[in-house]
Amino acid sequence: MNINSLLDDQSIFIPLASNDKNTIISDMIDGLVSSGSVTDKEAYMNAVLTRESTGSTGIGFSVAIPHGKSPGVVKPGLAFAKLSTQADWQSLDGEPVKVVFMIAVPEAAAGNEHLQILIALSRKLIDSDFREQLMAVEQPEELKSLLAKI
Repeated sequence: MNINSLLDDQSIFIPLASNDKNTIISDMIDGLVSSGSVTDKEAYMNAVLTRESTGSTGIGFSVAIPHGKSPGVVKPGLAFAKLSTQADWQSLDGEPVKVVFMIAVPEAAAGNEHLQILIALSRKLIDSDFREQLMAVEQPEELKSLLAKI
């Protein structure tokens, strides 16, 4: 899987200034709208918030991976935010979040594509060296270079 093919410069936020979970989600969706992945922000926002209500997407290691399946998504997309201030995400490990990946998948393709993206990211996030490099990115090019290893 080529994670970089899902990223667009308009959906990369280094840094993102907000520290409020819902504002972060909204800002990242705006990036996915600008990149052409999301055509209906409200529908996709509802899908992401509904998913968040079933359990935190703060997976630990200071990382959150909010995601949603929605008819408001026309093509798979990925957004990335390195937060300038940590945010409470009710993470599984109780720690605040510093980095957020957002996965957008069309409702029709949700099952397989969505899981492939989550699995690919999760496997790399277990690696402490990868996480350290991720926390250090300062430019979109650095992020893309790092994600090319997935």
